Amino acid sequence: MRRQQALFNVNFSLLVTVVALLPLLGALTCIVLSILLNFKESTWTHCRVANYLPSISSAIGGYAPQKYIWRICVALHAAPRFLFAFAYFGYYTSFHVGPRNTLYKNLARLCVFLHVLENTALVTLTYVSSTDNYAVHENMFIVFMVCSEVYMLLSCILYKWSHESNGRVMTKSEVRSYQYKKRLFVFNLAMFLTAVYMFFRHEWYCETGGEKDFSTCIYLLAHLILLITLISS
Repeated sequence: MRRQQALFNVNFSLLVTVVALLPLLGALTCIVLSILLNFKESTWTHCRVANYLPSISSAIGGYAPQKYIWRICVALHAAPRFLFAFAYFGYYTSFHVGPRNTLYKNLARLCVFLHVLENTALVTLTYVSSTDNYAVHENMFIVFMVCSEVYMLLSCILYKWSHESNGRVMTKSEVRSYQYKKRLFVFNLAMFLTAVYMFFRHEWYCETGGEKDFSTCIYLLAHLILLITLISS
């Protein structure tokens, strides 16, 4: 039987890089445009104090053309990520880790679920802006953040179990990759907790520039999550 030839080949590493960069570049574009075109409106808060940076929700969903740029970037970003989730599941379940294999497979399934849920939350908060429905937008943002943090933690656990199963010893490159994943997760968790602190501090004290500090943390955190989620598996 004649073997069919592939119509085209896709460099997976390049595809992951492009998919990861889409929301990063889109968000940066939206932030810059909001500062240039809608600075006063995008930095307004209920505290009525001076702020220097727009919130990410305002930058990506409050004004045109920013919201359309962001929606296009997320649409192109989200579709491949659903495929990546199941590709990573197939990769991890190709390992057998001995007595803990049932638990390992269940954790891999949970990882896929969290990956899909996080991606769904990102799409929802993108197309339902804070001005359209604040409650839905806020809740989806929380789901996005929490799922991302738990997913990254489980990814580190799965990577260690799969690469040290049945007496296997990690290579130098695998050890370096594992350490890299752990450090990124710890840094990302620290940014998440800092952002939560900045949010409540701004809500309680209404300090001048408080929104700027919170926005800076969220900018970094959101971009880190989107990048790490794709490379942490």
